[in-house]
Amino acid sequence: MLNATFRQLRVFCEVAKSLSFARAAEVLHLTPPAVTMQVKELESQLGLPMFERQGRQVSLTTSGEYFLVYARRLLATLKEADDAMARFRGAESGLLSIGLVSTAKYFVPQLLARFHEEHPGVEVKLSVCQNRQQLVALLQSGEVDLAVMGRPPKELATRAEPFAAHPQVFVAAPNHPLASLDHVPLEALANQRFIAREIGSGTRKMMDDFLREHHLAPRVAMELPSNETIKQAVMAGMGVSFLSLHTLGLELRVGVLKLLDVEHTPLMRTWNLVRMQSKLLSPAAEAFRYFMLENAEPHLLKHDKDLLEPRHKG
Repeated sequence: MLNATFRQLRVFCEVAKSLSFARAAEVLHLTPPAVTMQVKELESQLGLPMFERQGRQVSLTTSGEYFLVYARRLLATLKEADDAMARFRGAESGLLSIGLVSTAKYFVPQLLARFHEEHPGVEVKLSVCQNRQQLVALLQSGEVDLAVMGRPPKELATRAEPFAAHPQVFVAAPNHPLASLDHVPLEALANQRFIAREIGSGTRKMMDDFLREHHLAPRVAMELPSNETIKQAVMAGMGVSFLSLHTLGLELRVGVLKLLDVEHTPLMRTWNLVRMQSKLLSPAAEAFRYFMLENAEPHLLKHDKDLLEPRHKG
């Protein structure tokens, strides 16, 4: 219970109020899978089921009814604290140090710009790491307050807060044979040349696990640590690739890459905001943490919807 977050409590209370995961998602401006994930994490922390699910019918368990009383009390106390602190927010200043895996550089700067409008006194230092190991090292040394990444490091005592879904997709050049198909069966990937991320990256692990699960062995023609270099290779017709949707906005919109509608995709990872458990966040870092938890999911959801919807039209 000590590790339950206020965000989980908010989601729990909204589902309890509407007795609907879908309606709670609409009210909170989250995706239904994100709501489900938050509730499951809370139930895991408590060691008890909060809801009974029969088809689309949702009801509170006895333990859920009891916990709702305390959850609402905690949120009310948080609101009182937030109101009390409101007078200090305009005076925030200081240095905010953020570390990113390279894939996050495609959306974090846009959110940082919005954050800076609300907190102009905060100076931001941004460290973009080419691989996960570099970012873990920055966290461990205390050189960054917060890290934006996929898989939290198991080798460190960290606190990770999921803030948005992270779709992974297959792409090809527009003139690639698979690009002309409205729907790409999995077996069509069997003999394709893959331009893949390096072993050790979260994207590569997800691709390998997905293909292995469906009894496919990828022909990796090229292995690269850079999303930009991979996209250039795919545009040149050297093969297909599996990448984060959050790296592909420009290329998909101008038509130099084509999103492949492969069955069972997109695959979903999760973006996390990670910090060392032993690190006391500065007011600036705490403000950015709060900003990301409140604003990142709606921002990315709109981006994903704009790119994924066209492939299902017609």
